[in-house]
Amino acid sequence: MMCNDARLLLHAYIDDELDAAQSVAITRHMQGCASCAAQYANYTQLHKALTQPSLYRRAPNALREQWSTAKPAIASPVRVATSRRAPIAFAMAAGFAAAMLLATSLWVYTSSPRSSDTNQLINDAVSSHIRSMQPQHLMDVVSTDQHTVKPWFDGKLDFAPRVKDLASEGFPLVGGRLDALDGHSVAALIYKRRLHVINLYQWPVSSSASPPDTTLWRGYAVIRWTSRDMRYVAVSDVNESELQQFVLAFQDDAATPPMR
Repeated sequence: MMCNDARLLLHAYIDDELDAAQSVAITRHMQGCASCAAQYANYTQLHKALTQPSLYRRAPNALREQWSTAKPAIASPVRVATSRRAPIAFAMAAGFAAAMLLATSLWVYTSSPRSSDTNQLINDAVSSHIRSMQPQHLMDVVSTDQHTVKPWFDGKLDFAPRVKDLASEGFPLVGGRLDALDGHSVAALIYKRRLHVINLYQWPVSSSASPPDTTLWRGYAVIRWTSRDMRYVAVSDVNESELQQFVLAFQDDAATPPMR
């Protein structure tokens, strides 16, 4: 992928509007292109800044009272015009402020990292799960055999993903694919629970081990944990308890012998 192509797609990449192949291509391009990576960082800062609650401005009490006590049927033309002018002015001011933020590349924003980054990861994982449900997006390799799925990733990632067949636990492996999450190329393993799909993302990290953390986000259950220098994120529309059962089964080394 060339720089011009990557920069045209950066906004769509940030908004999770690309398919898995395009996302992986841009991720790999930025790993070797400092200029595009810097541009992505600038866009990401603006994207996060424009969603901050601090940009919200509460209407003055006097104006709020006018809205709550207004009687349109008997209001005079002058009063109606005055009451309408204020919200229009606020809307124009908000639009001008947003335009100024987008127009300047020198504007710098410092966020509170942990909470916003965590929410972003969960949101990205759920968005990727939803996107994978589209036709021809779910699997790059279709197989219920872990000895077929695991070798398929060889040469496509710079790490070997952990693959387990959990059919005996009620979560059969059905395939895998390449995806992109949190700025990384990741392995996505696909499991089934009756008619439900479970996406299990994994990629290497240098952080210490952390226990499973469960979140409900946009109607989906999300469980994150870190083990053996690997980060895992499981997403599904199954209920929370069933996804927890899946995670326990995947973590259980006795459930399936490790592949050699």
